[in-house]
Amino acid sequence: MKFLAGRILHSLFLLAGVSLLCFLFAALAPGDYFAELRMDPTVSNQTIAGLRARAGMDRPFLARYGAWAASALRGEFGYSLAYGAPAGPIVGERIGATLLLTGTATLLAWLLAVPWGVWSAARRGAWLDGISRAILALLLAVPDLLLAIVFLALAVETGSFPAGGMVSRDFSSLGAAAKLRDAAWHMALPVAVLVLGMFPVLARHVRASVAEALDSPFVLSARANGIGERRLLFRHALPAALNPLISLFGISVGTLLSASLLVEVVMGWPGLGPLFLEAIMARDFAIVLAVVMLSTVFLIAGNLLADLLLYRADPRIRVRS
Repeated sequence: MKFLAGRILHSLFLLAGVSLLCFLFAALAPGDYFAELRMDPTVSNQTIAGLRARAGMDRPFLARYGAWAASALRGEFGYSLAYGAPAGPIVGERIGATLLLTGTATLLAWLLAVPWGVWSAARRGAWLDGISRAILALLLAVPDLLLAIVFLALAVETGSFPAGGMVSRDFSSLGAAAKLRDAAWHMALPVAVLVLGMFPVLARHVRASVAEALDSPFVLSARANGIGERRLLFRHALPAALNPLISLFGISVGTLLSASLLVEVVMGWPGLGPLFLEAIMARDFAIVLAVVMLSTVFLIAGNLLADLLLYRADPRIRVRS
């Protein structure tokens, strides 16, 4: 409990510091929501000043930050000038679509990366391992943006996949099985892009961790005692390689809200990505701050989860604590 309390307290201090810095950067950013009105000669400076005062932009920095922090604790995250409503519920409407996309992609990437990495580590130096490493290096060199553009062009040119959206127009009239197929078909290409982006990083880390474990004395001793290769890999080497993989798993959980923003914009997925881009273009900083802070919460929660899993898996951490 002492370990958990310390981690939670550290996370709260970190979240408070990030919130202050994010609000400071937003305040220092050039322009605001009413900046374009200054280009309109029919709108007087007095009118713009009145709008800014009504939105609370003329108040001191600490007063504005305090009001925003209080609204964030209530789940509102400030007031969106573009939507005329609290930013929290607006962002909340899009979180589900983003988590569905990134959660599915992260699960598939791990399910592919673990056996691939273990298999590659067991065949170090073989020509198949060389091909595997070349494929991973090629995937690492290809940006997610390029993959998204290529897959979107494939969908447009072939018509085999939907070119945007989360469901079809007649989704409400479909049966349960047809709704599931339709949603999966719309997710196929965005998920494929995210999996191809995450898979090489995960597979390389799994391979490196398992390869290091295979060279440890206890694994060499187990092999000398005649333990089968499959059992040696999955019952001995893989558990010994868990520590760095648990940390990587925490990071992948922490980036669930931010990993797909660019892919969502390119491929027309109705998640946080398009909303975030629109808010930046409109200088609607309440939406921007809400997305950034929720992403920070997920990242801190992912690291906290990794710390707890490491505490449970590694007795050395419990002894030090």
